Amino acid sequence: MSTKKPFLTKEKAEEIIKEFPTPFHIYDEKGIRENAENVKKAFSWNKGFKEYFAVKATPNPFLISILHEYGCGCDCSSKPELMLSKAIGIVGEDIMFSSNDTPLDEFKYCNDLGGIINLDDITHIEAVEKACGKLPKKMSCRFNPGGVFKISNGIMDNPGDAKYGMTTEQLYEAFRIMKEKGVEEFGIHSFLCSNTVTNEYYPMLAKILFELAVDLRNKLDVKISFINLSGGVGIPYTPDQEPNDILKIGEGVHKVYDEVFGPAGMDDVAIYTEMGRFMMGPYGALVTTAINEKHIHKEYIGVDACAANLMRPAIYGSYHHITVLGKENEEPAYTYDVTGSLCENCDKFAIDRKLPKIDMGDIIYIHDAGAHGYSMGYNYNGKLRSAELLLQEDGTAKLIRRAETPTDYFATFDGFDFYNDLIKE
Repeated sequence: MSTKKPFLTKEKAEEIIKEFPTPFHIYDEKGIRENAENVKKAFSWNKGFKEYFAVKATPNPFLISILHEYGCGCDCSSKPELMLSKAIGIVGEDIMFSSNDTPLDEFKYCNDLGGIINLDDITHIEAVEKACGKLPKKMSCRFNPGGVFKISNGIMDNPGDAKYGMTTEQLYEAFRIMKEKGVEEFGIHSFLCSNTVTNEYYPMLAKILFELAVDLRNKLDVKISFINLSGGVGIPYTPDQEPNDILKIGEGVHKVYDEVFGPAGMDDVAIYTEMGRFMMGPYGALVTTAINEKHIHKEYIGVDACAANLMRPAIYGSYHHITVLGKENEEPAYTYDVTGSLCENCDKFAIDRKLPKIDMGDIIYIHDAGAHGYSMGYNYNGKLRSAELLLQEDGTAKLIRRAETPTDYFATFDGFDFYNDLIKE
């Protein structure tokens, strides 16, 4: 198995830890910028292209502001995410609101910001009308074709089991109703696979949606303004996987675009994407310190982070590569379970992982935590959420979210007499 290279050296980590103790999430500004530039380049052939960064993946305004410099908007799924987008200065059609089981006030809030509402269900047409008074002139619908989705005869995912989107019949009916109610421009959105590590996914999804768009235009006489390919472009969590080539993916979508939309006279349709994991995942890491070792039926290394800092391994059994900083060239001759301190046996960052000998105080670098890492954190067992740092291009570390304190944890217990005493401890 090949290796993964950290963007942080042991020396730099030690320097940072003097000011910001572990655990913390840290992000690589240089990597984020280079990747954003490549995405922009990959789809530069499409005049209306826009990447709507999936805020849910990494909801930090400092990081999203970097992406905004490259023309990225925000894909939001809740009112707080809409509020975050507004605070950054991302409003209007730079917002795509893709939510489900949505409260009425959230539809109204998005509409007031001028964002594009992407309907998850046909019943949401009435909900948006009720919330906003009338339907916006530009809207989108989320499509779920059902069944299974295959690439090269391999099953990638099962959209039929997903709760998102409308059936084919519902989509046509929704467009018909929306047109009658004053919608003038339409978009189609679909998400069929998660974390695909193949250059085939977007082009194949694009072909399905492009052909659907032509048929909707022909049968209902509606203007299709954009196709939103959503997310699903993944990253290689394991070292032996070949990463996606976004330039090849863009070329693949371009080829299908010309084949389908060219003859249909629809070469003005914009392409949108909503990548979270691909935009940020490899450019974030969880840095933690080995603080305990246990020798029973297995060999355990306990660290000062836990599933509250990165829960993907605990809930999905996901692989995250681990580097022991300063020991990159040592033989991985020891087999460990790397664990956190939660009172749950699934609180393990690695199981039976071959690693170099780990000594107490070693700095552990957990790769690919830049998306769905910090954002999925929680306070179970009274764990406090850690800080987020940005490794800037000049090599300095900037605090972009402070670590939680006991004051934060107890802040919502209004009315309890012991509160003020507790936060002094």
